[in-house]
Amino acid sequence: MEDITIDELKSRQANNENLLIIDVREEWEHEEASIDGTKLIPLGDLPFRLEELAGNEDSEIIVHCKTGGRSGQAKKFLEQKGYNKVRNLLGGITAYNES
Repeated sequence: MEDITIDELKSRQANNENLLIIDVREEWEHEEASIDGTKLIPLGDLPFRLEELAGNEDSEIIVHCKTGGRSGQAKKFLEQKGYNKVRNLLGGITAYNES
């Protein structure tokens, strides 16, 4: 699925859409800055915490990290595990906070 831009995400948040956003950074990074409503699952923990995403195989999932590298890996991993609508937040939280 196509990645998501900061503008699209913020627009959808402004419309109060119920979004499943996964932060794949480490806990200390999440504590420094986070997007409201995100679920923290660090990239290294993702393979062991898939049960937390059960039932969302056909739901849109937005993944993000600091700049997009780790979330790109998370997107590929989730797609390999059968999640069909995974979108990477382009630019990550860095771009999100700068916009």
